[in-house]
Amino acid sequence: MKEAIEILKKNNLLRVIDDELDIYLEIPHIAYVEVKKEDSKALLFTNVIDKKNGKKFDTPVLMNVFCNEKAVKLFIGDGDEISKEIESLLKMKPPSTFSEKLSTFGKLFALKNTIPKKNRGKGECQQIIKLGKDAKLSDLPILTTWEQDGGPFITMGQVYTTSLNGEMKNLGMYRLQVYDDYTLGMHWQIHKDSNHFFHEYKKAGKKMPVSIGIGGDPMYIWCGQAPLPIGIFELMLYGFVKNKNAQLVKSITNDIWIPKDNDFVIEGFVDTSKMKIEGPFGDHTGYYTLEEEYPFLEISAITSKKEPTYLATVVGKPPLEDKYMGHATERIFLPLLRTTAPDLIDYYMPENGVFHNLILAKIKTLYPGHASQMMHAFWGVGQMSFVKHAIFVGEDAPELVDHKAITEYILNRIDIDDMLISKGVVDALDHSSPKFAVGGKLGLDCTGDEIKELGISLLKDDELLSKIREITDEVKSLKQYFINTKNPITVISVDKNRNQKHLFEDLKSLYTNLKILVIVDDAHQNDVNNPYMLLWRVVNNIDSNRDIFIDSNTICIDGTNKNTLDNFNRRWPDDVDCTKEVISSLRKRGILDIDDEFIKKYQL
Repeated sequence: MKEAIEILKKNNLLRVIDDELDIYLEIPHIAYVEVKKEDSKALLFTNVIDKKNGKKFDTPVLMNVFCNEKAVKLFIGDGDEISKEIESLLKMKPPSTFSEKLSTFGKLFALKNTIPKKNRGKGECQQIIKLGKDAKLSDLPILTTWEQDGGPFITMGQVYTTSLNGEMKNLGMYRLQVYDDYTLGMHWQIHKDSNHFFHEYKKAGKKMPVSIGIGGDPMYIWCGQAPLPIGIFELMLYGFVKNKNAQLVKSITNDIWIPKDNDFVIEGFVDTSKMKIEGPFGDHTGYYTLEEEYPFLEISAITSKKEPTYLATVVGKPPLEDKYMGHATERIFLPLLRTTAPDLIDYYMPENGVFHNLILAKIKTLYPGHASQMMHAFWGVGQMSFVKHAIFVGEDAPELVDHKAITEYILNRIDIDDMLISKGVVDALDHSSPKFAVGGKLGLDCTGDEIKELGISLLKDDELLSKIREITDEVKSLKQYFINTKNPITVISVDKNRNQKHLFEDLKSLYTNLKILVIVDDAHQNDVNNPYMLLWRVVNNIDSNRDIFIDSNTICIDGTNKNTLDNFNRRWPDDVDCTKEVISSLRKRGILDIDDEFIKKYQL
């Protein structure tokens, strides 16, 4: 961490804040705002307090370590270059010449660094050892991020686990709720390796050892969220990218090996016969995830460096630190994705699509139905199986990150006959599906030629809104986008008092003026003039089996919050919002330099 801080300082990527600030809401709110700025920096808080319990910490808190693309390159490297290295290994052929043999030997020899090295003795992470009742979580400056959170939680914990037979090891990044000084929740989602290990121990009737690292090389965090195949230890990726072995030491009270340079290590055991209610917590979807039962860790030791730094992040509405981490992951894992989807040219998961809610993919189409085949391949591959909405474009499409150009390309090719609506597994954090972890999938095949004009008559915004209001007064505002394309988008906000399918049917006389109609609530900070946050809202809120209506050549997408009017029987969670009083206080004290327009733009 100290090296990381010096690297950030040297590259003008660090803001040091010496003001006295609270672990309850204040510090996370500052980090949440900072990372949304175009010139965002990492933040080092040096004067950290727990106002509620009258406590002052000696340990500084570092946040937003992956604050922008430059920081990612400094700590991880160039994603495209790493991708090329992986691709060259995947395409390696038996050498036929002496020079090829040397090249092949060099590549294979370098792979020796992928294997983590186990060191004898103790590491820097064990300079201070606290056991039993002395190992208290309240000694760490663990943050409470949002007002409705179930309590403080560790946001950047490296969770190290091993299979029952010890052959498989895993590093994951999970939410870790603090219940009390000696109990920590394990938010292991159903598809995670740690959850598979948990069930092995449970079946055997044994307690499961777990160690959690905090700090050390920032690369550990990125490795922990990398979508590696089951069974591959994430610290092997560390060795491959860094070209040096991860250096490990054995935990003090269990047999888990952890990086010797972690700033903190929390050790313990999970009693697989017990569960606790975890949550609610604001999450990276921008919504609160609701209470569910999860395992929990009973702490046996907390070790640390003599002068540790506590590393944390913040989750909520985009853009956040995961934007930059996610983009690096896209580049690096493209070759591995091509092993199951060989005609994939490129892919892009916009951060305001919350990654698993929207993917754009460029493919080389070779035959009719190829894009549909790729959709099924994506929905059956690892973490890609959790993607809700997939849009496929041809190799002649613009760069996927050119938002305006790629959107126009897609809208000129959307054809109702080329839409695939399916059903399958969705992320456990998805709140819009009618059942937990099972919901609608939408695939759009936009790989063909531009569609023909479909004969709609465009009206100006105010004229179209006036005509709609002649039919119903529930529509409050309207904005049209991409009217130069074959499929213009009309966004309306409504004061919702019925199922929106009825509204869509009532507007039938205006189908000649509407091609794609998107409906959002007039409440909840929605602004029809804010396309970035509208995309975030809609892909979060829709289930394609329930919320897409088609009549003739007009498509309606219901992006409103769901309730009993929609036969939705789950509890709909609240948005993750900053506490107004905290933001106001930080602005008055000069710690936050933002205006009301910034607050509105990002729906703080």
